[in-house]
Amino acid sequence: MLNQALQLLLSLSILVVLHETGHFLPARWFKTRVEKFYLFFDAGFALFKFKRGDTEYGIGWLPLGGYVKISGMIDESMDKGQLNSEPQPWEFRSKPAWQRLIIMLGGVTVNLVLGFLIYMMVMGVWGQTIMPVKNAVNGFAVDSMLYEYGLQDGDNILTLDGVTPSSAEKINKSLFLNGIKEVGYERNGRAGIAIMPDDLGQQMLNTGSIALISPRIPVFIDTMAADSPLKEFDVLKDDQLIAINGTPTPYFDVLADVLQTVKGEDVKLTIIRNGNSKDVSARVDTLGKLGFRPRSSMEILGSEHIDYSFIESFGAGYNLGKEKLTDYVVSIRFIFSSAGVKQMGGFGAIGGMFNPGWDWEGFWVATAFLSLILAFMNILPIPALDGGHVMFLLYEIITGKAPPQKFMEIAQMLGMLLLLTLVLYANGNDVWKWISG
Repeated sequence: MLNQALQLLLSLSILVVLHETGHFLPARWFKTRVEKFYLFFDAGFALFKFKRGDTEYGIGWLPLGGYVKISGMIDESMDKGQLNSEPQPWEFRSKPAWQRLIIMLGGVTVNLVLGFLIYMMVMGVWGQTIMPVKNAVNGFAVDSMLYEYGLQDGDNILTLDGVTPSSAEKINKSLFLNGIKEVGYERNGRAGIAIMPDDLGQQMLNTGSIALISPRIPVFIDTMAADSPLKEFDVLKDDQLIAINGTPTPYFDVLADVLQTVKGEDVKLTIIRNGNSKDVSARVDTLGKLGFRPRSSMEILGSEHIDYSFIESFGAGYNLGKEKLTDYVVSIRFIFSSAGVKQMGGFGAIGGMFNPGWDWEGFWVATAFLSLILAFMNILPIPALDGGHVMFLLYEIITGKAPPQKFMEIAQMLGMLLLLTLVLYANGNDVWKWISG
């Protein structure tokens, strides 16, 4: 957890500084005075600060973002004192609307470009590892939700709306986000088409079944939880579990179903170790769990690693960034449902995007995604966000006159109240999930 918190802090620091630099540089280019440039908020006091020229640079104590305070602009500080005097040439309000528009778009532009550049760097340095659909030689395990639409356990998934999925990992994402209508499958040598409902993504969210389809894999013990019932018995890492009380469990999905029928019971496990079969006793907990993590499908079925040249990494990174941004934008529609609202998360959820161990590849992948999220969220037409300022500037450019100052002040205050409410709610969700387990 500490590693995740440190990675989150470092990632946000990089993104905030560069975002605010995106506002700072065009402001300076257009000879607009920048009074403050802060990483984190300095409510009451700053941890560190110094002044160079007209600008005070510093680090605040409240790690909820950062800001640049531009002279003659209504911003988060709600400092309106300078607006009561005559506009000065160095003030934001004295600049042409097109210059103010560029200043306001600078932060979003930096985050957008940065996200794509990081993905390009990741593709060039680490490449990409996928599990091709063809590797799922045992077919796929299917959530019972899909039975009524024509899919069964063991089916081979061939196409999604006529297109062969590039990897097994993308099947669930496509079902959840992309409104897939037809799933082409092969069963016992025969091809078929399963028709999906229009609201499948919402059904998945409502039930919490985000992974409806997964490659069928034999059950090999990988790691055991500290409180695993298996630790009391003769079960070791790399043992293959093939039966419970004589009932075959050739695949993990079959094992999960069988365990639900023997909750809280003492059972006989049949395992294979070093090529030999043996029976061992064990106890299933009241949730129908044995308390272990199985070896992953990639470990068992194999994966494919793709290395990219320096030139190729630009295209691969751009495509990955475009895919991630599109998926995020599409997923926003779920926020407007009761199940979607409950899934909103704050800093705890964001921290969960980082690996528990310090992993630079994982760090940069998460940072790239966060950069794209910040770009999209900041351009939303909500007062107090960059997008709100852009909305009012576009109105001024089109109509030839700025909105009344009083209106801007009220809009800024309402926008800040809305954002504060969302931040409190999202972080409250994190706390509730932690308390409730």
